Amino acid sequence: MADVKKVVLAYSGGLDTSVILKWLQDTYNCEVVTFTADLGQGEEVEPARAKAQAMGVKEIYIDDLREEFVRDYVFPMFRANTVYEGEYLLGTSIARPLIAKRLIEIANETGADAISHGATGKGNDQVRFELGAYALKPGVKVIAPWREWDLLSREKLMDYAEKHGIPIERHGKKKSPYSMDANLLHISYEGGVLEDTWTEHEEDMWKWSVSPENAPDKATYIELTYRNGDIVAIDGVEKTPATVLAELNQIGGANGIGRLDIVENRYVGMKSRGCYETPGGTIMLKAHRAIESITLDREVAHLKDELMPKYASLIYTGYWWSPERVMLQQMIDASQANVNGVVRLKLYKGNVVVVGRQSDDSLFDANIATFEEDGGAYNQADAAGFIKLNALRMRIAANKGRSLL
Repeated sequence: MADVKKVVLAYSGGLDTSVILKWLQDTYNCEVVTFTADLGQGEEVEPARAKAQAMGVKEIYIDDLREEFVRDYVFPMFRANTVYEGEYLLGTSIARPLIAKRLIEIANETGADAISHGATGKGNDQVRFELGAYALKPGVKVIAPWREWDLLSREKLMDYAEKHGIPIERHGKKKSPYSMDANLLHISYEGGVLEDTWTEHEEDMWKWSVSPENAPDKATYIELTYRNGDIVAIDGVEKTPATVLAELNQIGGANGIGRLDIVENRYVGMKSRGCYETPGGTIMLKAHRAIESITLDREVAHLKDELMPKYASLIYTGYWWSPERVMLQQMIDASQANVNGVVRLKLYKGNVVVVGRQSDDSLFDANIATFEEDGGAYNQADAAGFIKLNALRMRIAANKGRSLL
């Protein structure tokens, strides 16, 4: 511990990281630099400054990273139509590499020799933070208090806070119903009644969306403009990446879109039930696949679909800064050169329905696809040879007595 002189702490100002701040000061006898990221979590981050100052912190970083988060992390991920285990849109996972990067940047700026985070030893976030940190600064020391201390319950954390004069509001009870994480892409909910996989989630848990049953009886129509695979305008009005996502969250939430209740496989080996609220992301995924459906070559689209689960797994397990993720990203980004145009969507009671798509780069040819006379654009007789050639290997096998009947 003697070799740790300064630590950069990912600090929210909440119970866990406030206790960690004091614990680092006492256990490591070191200077602590706090870093608080505004990723669009919907809560004020500035109060963290006063809390850190009250605990003697001299170097305090509070960064608005919303635009960088969506532009450099969320949008690139959605170019791949990324979904983990068929459902999860990776709202928590995609925020961690940015936080790791900023922790390392601040460590370099301040001359710190260690970083610290509040992720527990049971979850994925410890892996994501630390893999990112080691990839960007191989020699950095990582301090993960949850793997070192004995404060393994909320009750013990509260007692520690009171004993050391750490200002924490109890709100009349010692245990909150859920563990929540929020950013501009989603809110996650874990713990409480969700630990029983048979128990239905509580309606008052959700923060961003109305229930589909209570959504408006009239559908909402929106048009999304794409340029190189990214949304650049809503209903013809150009917007920055962060404002695109924020507006889609509002529109989607008002229409009961984006609620998810799943059991996922964590990287550390256990199964975990979580509920996720991702209204804007749910809209983005549907719309992006729609614009790709008319602008991507068939084999390129199919190859992307084959690569996507691997890409999703890399993000989920914390390998954003790995060479294989970078390689996949370059391939994905190259595929988006002609993913331009407009998608029209109908939002109604939890559903996102594609009702129109158009692009100057469209590969859809109505003259060929038509059920009416096509004027010779496509010779249907050509299909006979095509089918026979594709059946050749099966015909040979059947002639050799290998029929499947």
